[in-house]
Amino acid sequence: MDVATQDNVAVQQRLVYKPAKESRRQEDATGEANMTNPPFEIPNELRDFAERSVDQARKAFEGFVSVAQKTIGAADDATEAAQKNAKSVGAQALSYTEQNINAALDLAHKLVQAKDPQEAFALQSEFLKTQLAALQAQAKEIGALIQKSATPGAK
Repeated sequence: MDVATQDNVAVQQRLVYKPAKESRRQEDATGEANMTNPPFEIPNELRDFAERSVDQARKAFEGFVSVAQKTIGAADDATEAAQKNAKSVGAQALSYTEQNINAALDLAHKLVQAKDPQEAFALQSEFLKTQLAALQAQAKEIGALIQKSATPGAK
């Protein structure tokens, strides 16, 4: 048991309601009797215990609110970073798509000008080699971007 809990238990064990010294009845202007003293007094130990409990609850709540605000701030930062990283990956992927389509259109233009099937096959073969190398490099770069964006604190 921690010290605060032991203190609370000790106070509870000492708490005993004491009857008030004397209850006096007085009549008000309407002639009705009302009590001037309550039938029981609340011991000072109980008041102190209740006050400490309220203070502890307030401190605990303030700590909770502080942590919640920090968590929200961190979540906002993480969301913002994720959005920036997603935009970066998307922009890079779009750039690669544009490069690949332009390469395919260039091949189509060259194929239209080919004089015989052997030249067309040679152009096609060269295009495939070049595109495979380009796709490998692009995949590496996209993978690196994704890995960097998944790393906490990466910018």
